[in-house]
Amino acid sequence: MSEKECNLSLDELLKFDGVMAAGIFSPDGKLVEYKSKTEMPKVMAVMTAKFCGAVNMMFDALASAYTELYKMNWVPQNNWMYSGGDWIVMISGTRGVFVEKSKADIEKILKGLGMC
Repeated sequence: MSEKECNLSLDELLKFDGVMAAGIFSPDGKLVEYKSKTEMPKVMAVMTAKFCGAVNMMFDALASAYTELYKMNWVPQNNWMYSGGDWIVMISGTRGVFVEKSKADIEKILKGLGMC
């Protein structure tokens, strides 16, 4: 898969079945941009960006500790995913999507996010 196919725009990510919203956040958790197929309120997108920034920082700390203490290479952090109920949040760096689990081809979305 080419680099372009592994790093799609927000509009391109929204074309995947099941993707309801796509966004970009800063490393410290500020919302940079988001787009949604639904009426996702901006306040929800702002809160999600804060959450994703905090989770990224937590995983960075954990990865650094494992790398240093156990001599296992866990850095740099690349991706993470949370699945619960009907939804999945998939994050690659500072980009991510909200996905309705029952409607999605997770592997295709992972590739579109840059998890190739």
